[in-house]
Amino acid sequence: MTKNILGLDLGTNSIGWALVKQDFDNKQGEILGMGSRIIPMSQDILGDFGKGNSVSQTAERTKYRSVRRLRERFLLRRERLHRILNILNFLPEHYASQIDFEKRFGKFKVETEPKLAWKNTDGQFSFLFQSSFSEMLEDFRASGQGLKIPYDWTIYYLRKKALSQKIEKEELAWLLLNFNQKRGYYQLRGEEEEENPNKLVEFYSLKVVDVSADEPQKGKSDIWYSLILENGWVYRRSSKTPLFDWKGKTRDFIVTTDLNDDGSVKTDKDGNEKRSFRAPSENDWTLVKKKTEQEIEQSHKTVGTYIYETLLDNPKQKLKGKLVRTVERKFYKEEFRQILEKQKEFHQELQNDDLYNELRS
Repeated sequence: MTKNILGLDLGTNSIGWALVKQDFDNKQGEILGMGSRIIPMSQDILGDFGKGNSVSQTAERTKYRSVRRLRERFLLRRERLHRILNILNFLPEHYASQIDFEKRFGKFKVETEPKLAWKNTDGQFSFLFQSSFSEMLEDFRASGQGLKIPYDWTIYYLRKKALSQKIEKEELAWLLLNFNQKRGYYQLRGEEEEENPNKLVEFYSLKVVDVSADEPQKGKSDIWYSLILENGWVYRRSSKTPLFDWKGKTRDFIVTTDLNDDGSVKTDKDGNEKRSFRAPSENDWTLVKKKTEQEIEQSHKTVGTYIYETLLDNPKQKLKGKLVRTVERKFYKEEFRQILEKQKEFHQELQNDDLYNELRS
């Protein structure tokens, strides 16, 4: 009896194979073919594989494809804005000269990507908005700050100034391109959080005035605690470790309140308001987002003004990933609207109907 037998040697990132023909009656055989296939895998994927974690190559491709699409959308928005600003004649000459408006329609010329606020003259860079930078320095000196101030902070000064005073058209172009890039967080499949009017999600920083524990349940290691907050609310949660040390401490909470269609708070059959609590860690994404948004709302300032005045008080405040990290897009849209409404008073191009129709076409 003769059989063809396929043998496989399975490794973590390779497969070895051999196909043999075996004659069992005459005890003879021959190798018909052999080889190996190496599967390229990065070290982190190999590590997950060794731990028994499944790895989806499709998920990896989807992740990278999403990144590419986000970048492509940003570039497309920038190209469209370049074309609009060029028609308005708002772009600085050194910047506009590096953009192709004839064949590539708003894209930078090959191997060029100039900075709008910085002009390169024979290898020497000079800041274009020196006058506004000097005005900003006066603000910092008046607030008693004697540190060196970066030129890039001028963008926040202009975002505040543009709400009440005229800024130059090139400065306005700088702001518009900045808004085009940093637009705030946008919840997918809906406009912010207002698409669910029956849920109100808020940030609170409240002191725990008392803590009581339920009787332990048989067969369970965790105990339910009632934490009485300073405003009378009761936060119920289970924990395997005692929570009595929370008494007298102030904690940050994300509070979700159920609302009726008329905006009133829903109640249960006992008349208690339907409200859920979450006490996340200080680095929790939702906590940081809600806390920042509440501070901006309570200050009655735009995002740009909030950042600028925070820097005036504390120039050592870190901005990137710290001060304003996750803020709803509606805050940026409102600031953008206020700036354009004010600057329309000073720039006739923003009021020209013929020019507006040309931009739309």
